[in-house]
This record gives sequence, structure tokens and C-alpha cells, in this order.
Amino acid sequence: MDLTYRSPKTEVRESPIHGKGLFAREPVSAGEIVAVKGGHIVDRETWQEIETELGSAEIQVTEDLFIAPVRQDHRDGSMLFINHSCDPNIGPQGQIVFAAMRDIEAGEELTHDWATTDDLDYEIACNCGAVRCRGRVTGKDWMKPELQEKYAGWFCWFLQRKIDEEQN
Repeated sequence: MDLTYRSPKTEVRESPIHGKGLFAREPVSAGEIVAVKGGHIVDRETWQEIETELGSAEIQVTEDLFIAPVRQDHRDGSMLFINHSCDPNIGPQGQIVFAAMRDIEAGEELTHDWATTDDLDYEIACNCGAVRCRGRVTGKDWMKPELQEKYAGWFCWFLQRKIDEEQN
């Protein structure tokens, strides 16, 4: 059951970054929508309970709300299959819409920097292979001034509000 929209210009296949990834089957223009996350809106406590069974499959939409699958048989249909990169080519516009940050060539893996969507407690080794890879990715990377500058206009709504509040 497909709950997530993925552009017909994209395809899911094995990724050198991690597991499956979303790739451009044909060129994608800057600003073009490539995916819209689908699923169910659940609170933090509910997501923490079901994440143990379903694994990481959510997008945080507010401090305490997530859009995610709630059943195993809905997991793949709600996945974006967008891996993290420290040099991404897509980013969030709003909360669940992902658009091209630049022109993307056919064959490129579509990636976003989780710093633009996550405010969670985690730290993982990064496997993106970017020239300027941070090496480690945390759920608090959005707080880094250099990333706030780099991704101005590309943070999800709830993180942009937090950034704006900090700067005032």
C-alpha cells in the first residue's frame, strides 16, 4: 500500500550509502517535488513503541508528532527511501514535501541532510561519502550555526521556527 508519493522520475534501488535509496531515473529540475512523505500522524510515545518493531521510518513534523507507518505491511509504502548526506541534493519544503535543491542528473541518489528535519536524541556514523562529510550525524545537528547558514530556506517548518526563536 503506497502512502508516500515518489515522483515517476525516481526509482528505489540498492544504495551505496545504506540499504535502499531513492534515485533519479531521469533529470530532475531545481525546485521540482520528488517525494511527499505519507503515513499516519502519531505522538512521540506511540512512535517510540512501534519503532522497535518497524525500525526508522518516520519524519518528525512537530516537537511531539511524527508521520510514520503504524503497521509492518504499510512500512515500505510509507518509506521515502531517502538516505542522509552531508552534501544533499533535496530538502524539505514545509514538513513532508521534498524538493530538488539543485538540478539533479539521472542516476544520482536523492539525499537530504537529516539536520533539516530531525530534533531527536541519536548519534550515528555517517556513510554518505561526501567530500565534506561530518563523520557523525546527530539528531541535534540543526543547532549548528554553519548548517543553519548552509540550509537557510531548507529546514522543515518546526525546526525553522526554533531557529528563528533562537536568533531573536
